[in-house]
Amino acid sequence: MHTPEELISIRPSARQLSIMELGFYAFIHFTVNTFTGREWGDGTESPDIFCPTDFDARQWTDAVKAAGMKGLILTCKHHDGFCLWPSRYTEHSVKNSPWKNGKGDIVREVSDACHEAGLAFGIYLSPWDRHEAAYGQGKAYDDYFVHQLEELLTNYGPIFAVWFDGACGEGPNGKKQYYDWDRYYETVRRLQPSACMSVCGPDVRWCGNEAGQTRESEWSVVSRRMLDTERIASLSQQKDDADFRLRPIRARDADLGSREALAEEKELIWYPAEVNTSIRPGWFYHQEEDDKVKTASCLRELYLRTVGGNACFLLNIPPDRRGRLADQDVQELKALGSWIREAFSGNLLETCSITDNGHVPGHGADELVRENGTFEAAQEKAEITICLPKELKAVPLGYLVLREDVRQSQRVEAFSVDVLQDDEWTNVYNGTVIGSRKIVPVLRCARSVRIRIHACRMNPILSFAGLYRQVAD
Repeated sequence: MHTPEELISIRPSARQLSIMELGFYAFIHFTVNTFTGREWGDGTESPDIFCPTDFDARQWTDAVKAAGMKGLILTCKHHDGFCLWPSRYTEHSVKNSPWKNGKGDIVREVSDACHEAGLAFGIYLSPWDRHEAAYGQGKAYDDYFVHQLEELLTNYGPIFAVWFDGACGEGPNGKKQYYDWDRYYETVRRLQPSACMSVCGPDVRWCGNEAGQTRESEWSVVSRRMLDTERIASLSQQKDDADFRLRPIRARDADLGSREALAEEKELIWYPAEVNTSIRPGWFYHQEEDDKVKTASCLRELYLRTVGGNACFLLNIPPDRRGRLADQDVQELKALGSWIREAFSGNLLETCSITDNGHVPGHGADELVRENGTFEAAQEKAEITICLPKELKAVPLGYLVLREDVRQSQRVEAFSVDVLQDDEWTNVYNGTVIGSRKIVPVLRCARSVRIRIHACRMNPILSFAGLYRQVAD
């Protein structure tokens, strides 16, 4: 069993802190599949079919910003091997398409639009390439893949995320490629040291599903063995060793980070979760799914559970054959963003009296409403009481937002929220972890709100608390 001191010694890197701060960002799936109606291309598609009639990267970034997202990750090359930039290393790219007479560069236009809009820009590059003849030939394909990584990492400005998935099938020669992940990672670290590598990467892990499902307790401190859950193609035993005889770990497991789950683990890492799902049933655009777009109400619920549950939220929005986001998608994104901005504007705590039951000098609960302020409790069990001024006691409350100072690791293991009504405390929420961001529904009027931390890995340290008015759905 790890000691509390050992558990809280596991802390995020600067790049991990940055992506957790972003919280909510977009995935854009766009390639030849958009024009064939398929989800996975097989690499035999002709570049001639890629010809968006009204491509507009700024329409994408406008919609992404309107939704409240902070970044965008583009599928620069999916499994079909078709490159959305004029790669020097293949003819299977936009340079041989009729779009802009082969002179266009989707990656360039999207990265420029993101940087102009103040959005972080990221890339997806599929290691599985069903077109490239070198796939399955070991180093020859790794050289090819790294060359393409180098093009994307050096020609398009700052990159906040490099998204690798673990798809690994047969190439044109009937062989599978065993990816040289360490070489890929070294390339990213060398050329874009601030970029997070996600899913089959050491910085951000997959939540375990693509349906937007979340855990009750999302821990960022997990076993180091989580690094291999997605990047190892075969889950069979590779050798007889003690690590293999430990319980298997899968990305979809319900408990990845409790003290009990970590008790027998040798090494721990900071490895935050990312929840990825699509606004439509498919990852690429299909006209027959125009009536199946997730509503703003559904997206709002996803936002509350993901961003509000110590995870990053990666929402896919697929452009249509015009090269534009469909009107219905844009409408729902705009409605979502309007709700987010209204629901979390005007922190009521700025006019409240805030007290606690004991704190480290200079770090009382009243510091939570100050920029760069922190509350550091003097003991493991802590209590914060928020007394609303008279003019707010009849105001319906919406959400309470709590954030730990995760620079000091993730500490809170159990907490509750109560409200004072008619001189009696009523429990409205019981939770486990807080982490980077926890959004708690209050959804009633109250004279006071009380936060009680019942279990913790050493004394809790919070970096923010916000209480907001209830807004219409």
